Amino acid sequence: MRMPRLFIAIDIPHAIKEDLSQLTGEVPGARWVPPDQNHLTLRFIGDVDPPVSAALKKVLASLSFLPFPLELRGVGHFPPGRRPPRVLWVGIVETPQLFQLQLNVELAVQEAGIPPEERPFSAHLTLARLKESHGSAVSRFEQQHRELSYPPFQVAQVILFSSVLTPQGAIHRKELVVPAAAP
Repeated sequence: MRMPRLFIAIDIPHAIKEDLSQLTGEVPGARWVPPDQNHLTLRFIGDVDPPVSAALKKVLASLSFLPFPLELRGVGHFPPGRRPPRVLWVGIVETPQLFQLQLNVELAVQEAGIPPEERPFSAHLTLARLKESHGSAVSRFEQQHRELSYPPFQVAQVILFSSVLTPQGAIHRKELVVPAAAP
């Protein structure tokens, strides 16, 4: 049996995904994330055995959080500094509620027996990946869209996704939806 590749994320409203899809093609050679796959990853887990997946679903089902507003603003790239850009992203306005939710997700993941994430959480929405250096095109893109922003939307659920890699790209499937508690 193939191990599921899992991640936990916040989905983005359809209208924002549609609007972001208008940006595709602005940086030559970039592999743009399909609009239906835009999300804010709270924790990438990777391949896990079915028993670990079941344990994760159990602890995530008991996750409790209140709905809160989330806002997308600005664009940038990873890695920062002078190294060649590899990822184009839309920024997320970081709030205490977002960091608390991410911490609670991380604790749930560890409770399910998955090792802790070593890298610090960096709230962003990946737009595209770059294999080659397109520094000047990335600079133009960032300059042109530095004021990009969307009205806040309510985070009303967290989703455990599975991802299967195919020659045509990744296929994401919702494995578990954890709704926010009633305020």
